[in-house]
Amino acid sequence: MKVKITLILLLLVTVASSMKAGRPKRIDREIQNSMFIPKGQWMFGGTVSYSEHDESNLNFLVLKDVEGVGYTFKVSPYVGYFIKDNIAVGARFTYNRTYLNMENFDLNLGEDFNINLSNLYYLQHKYEVSGLVRTYMPVGRSKIFGLFNEARLTYGYSTGKNSTGAGTEYDGTFEKSHHLQLGIAPGLTAFVTDWASVEVSVGVMGFNFKWQDQNTNQVESGSRRVSSGNFKFDLFSINIGMTFYL
Repeated sequence: MKVKITLILLLLVTVASSMKAGRPKRIDREIQNSMFIPKGQWMFGGTVSYSEHDESNLNFLVLKDVEGVGYTFKVSPYVGYFIKDNIAVGARFTYNRTYLNMENFDLNLGEDFNINLSNLYYLQHKYEVSGLVRTYMPVGRSKIFGLFNEARLTYGYSTGKNSTGAGTEYDGTFEKSHHLQLGIAPGLTAFVTDWASVEVSVGVMGFNFKWQDQNTNQVESGSRRVSSGNFKFDLFSINIGMTFYL
């Protein structure tokens, strides 16, 4: 009996030793061992963007006699607190205004297919609030250059108006929408002083959900629901901003 117990124990030790020997060795990458921004600091900053366009008798490919003006303005301040080294939690607020007034627009796809639109008008105000968690990682042992990733949960509300025509042919539509977004925004930061840095980040990649209600001429109503996932890198969504640390 003792011989059987001894053989069983030897077998268990052999199996455990072989499993331990076959397990791959974990590499200590020391990602969090290098402090980039210490615990207890506050950060605040933001991004601002503005673009406008003005077309007068523009002709481009199938677009003819385009007359219009418009602009887009966006401001997005944020604040955060470092609860641990290299890890901050905070909030972000965003306001976006889009305006378009197109007096004339011709789409020429051939002799038998031409579209002419005039007096197109669009105006939208969008408000967003986000909760965020941002993690930093230095580039090597550098105290100047670092990488960061910002995870966001965003709720947004917008109101807008779009219309076509004028006078008796006027058609105006008012809309209200709510949207929810869960996403990430990676980026690069570079300190220019001991307390300020320049940041470059890409647009938010993640999941989006939107609910939209419309009312046309105070008579007809409509609704729309959209859900999407976006994990593509878009060069046109790059943001540049400043962040200050206290």
